[in-house]
Amino acid sequence: MKVAIASDHGGIRIREEIKKLMDEMGIEYTDFGCECETSVDYPDYALPVAEKVASGEFDRGILICGTGIGMSIAANKVKGIRCALVHDVFSAKATREHNDSNILAMGERVIGPGLAREIAKVWLTTPFEGGRHEKRIQKISAYENEQ
Repeated sequence: MKVAIASDHGGIRIREEIKKLMDEMGIEYTDFGCECETSVDYPDYALPVAEKVASGEFDRGILICGTGIGMSIAANKVKGIRCALVHDVFSAKATREHNDSNILAMGERVIGPGLAREIAKVWLTTPFEGGRHEKRIQKISAYENEQ
């Protein structure tokens, strides 16, 4: 699995924790920034990650900002992206099993590093169930393709 990861200025600390987790898990990743704590624009980081995942260059993406909201909204503008904003372990598991989410968004000002690691670990290791959920994903893709 190859993961693209990025944050804006509001998610740097959790991004570093998730990178450590992926090192421990032996997951290949590329960090797309940012490297400063001064204000930056989250779409400048969310959109490149989403485009890399949508193109198939990366299998999944992880985005972190202050709340996760801006990153998830921006990422979901890219065709083929199913970015889930998650702040609990149950939702991390469900969004992989039921929604085949390909990008995880989290908010550093909402959750701490320990919970962020748990969420990311569950999200990275949970497979998509397919079955009845597959037709729902296909409906979303069909709608997207019509637009």
